[in-house]
Amino acid sequence: MKRYLIPLGIFVVLALFLGVGLKLNPREVPSPLIDKPAPAFSLPTLNDPAVSFAAEQMKGKVWVLNVFASWCVPCLAEHPYVTQLARMPGVNVVGLNYKDKPEDAKRWLARHGDPYQAIAADGNGRVGIDFGVYGVPETFVIDRNGVIRHKQIGPITPQALNDEILPLLKKLDG
Repeated sequence: MKRYLIPLGIFVVLALFLGVGLKLNPREVPSPLIDKPAPAFSLPTLNDPAVSFAAEQMKGKVWVLNVFASWCVPCLAEHPYVTQLARMPGVNVVGLNYKDKPEDAKRWLARHGDPYQAIAADGNGRVGIDFGVYGVPETFVIDRNGVIRHKQIGPITPQALNDEILPLLKKLDG
């Protein structure tokens, strides 16, 4: 009888871990980069690879880094909200085109609109890895000092835009 207690105990513990894990919201995974400096990077721009975009160029500005790709279905769902955000006075929205073919990204932006102030092309995904991106879209709010203040995992929704991103931008810009 005792020989069944150890496997039973292990099974119960694993079942408890699984039960707790299934109740967690994957969109609420905290980023270890919150309140830390954004990774430094310099990448070619999507529209002109001879020109580079560096995070350093945004120092002194509050800005939003939106990670997107033409092959990303949720990116299309959030695109109207990124566009709405970019049209707001004083809001700087930069795109990070992630693991995408430049011609596909350009075609996608031509079809759906280009709301970005600049677009850095991260073809191999290295900068995305530095930012802790594990799926697109993801969006980061970065303050004047280059510190990440918010990470939106998954598409921007009206609720996320109105309840989290816009109030934070207002607070940081004030």
